[in-house]
Amino acid sequence: MVVATLKFLTPSDDPPVYHASVGGEDARLDLDGQFEDVDVDIRDGRPDRQSHSLDGEGFQLVDHASAVTDFYDQEQITSIYEEEVRELVAKATGASRVVIFDHTHRADSQNKRARLKTREPSAIVHNDYTDKSARQRVIDMLPPEEVEDLLSRRFAIVNVWRAIGHPAVTSQLALCDAATLRPGDAVPTERRAKDRIGELMLATFNPQNLWVYFPGTKPDEALLLKTYDTATDGRARFSLHTAFELPEVPAGTKPRESLETRTFAFF
Repeated sequence: MVVATLKFLTPSDDPPVYHASVGGEDARLDLDGQFEDVDVDIRDGRPDRQSHSLDGEGFQLVDHASAVTDFYDQEQITSIYEEEVRELVAKATGASRVVIFDHTHRADSQNKRARLKTREPSAIVHNDYTDKSARQRVIDMLPPEEVEDLLSRRFAIVNVWRAIGHPAVTSQLALCDAATLRPGDAVPTERRAKDRIGELMLATFNPQNLWVYFPGTKPDEALLLKTYDTATDGRARFSLHTAFELPEVPAGTKPRESLETRTFAFF
């Protein structure tokens, strides 16, 4: 167990607006609205990692060695990694079809971000999608002739997150147990990016939420997060998460580098 500071949206009558960063920029939080820093207990999830599931807590850490030798090589991502991810998500969810629609590299080093045009770890509690924006992504990313059928059936969005090159010790991920979420904890928020306007969820602090992290996530592990599910039968539908800093990090620790891959899981 560690006690760490997480950033939450401050409740307000004014609708917040989140401005997405651009690869290569300095780390920043660009938000029309107020946020607050709260010290939160975050439990080590490794001792009971086998009990976590996408339908239960909304996240799952799995062993997942990859044949990719350079995660910044787009050719290897396309020719090797994408098939590995499709197989991983299909096995974890039981989906009949998995479609990859985004890769995002992040780095906790400004020099690395500037050189490789990657983004910073996201350091406010959030979930990537709302009902509205998740369905819109299907419309945006899939062939028009398939959309009506796909939206008539259950689908989920599952992120596959992994450390690159070395274990992630700085800017680790805090994950909220979806079973402890209550109505109103997550606030639909306009997300303004350079190329489009969408929606995500920001979260207000609820002391009843339970938080988990997996210390030193390694490159041969993958963290799966379910950031959306159309199912409303009691299973996890969203996965609040954020980067956070440990109270103590050994001197000389390499800054985190990571890759997150977003997938549609169709059933």
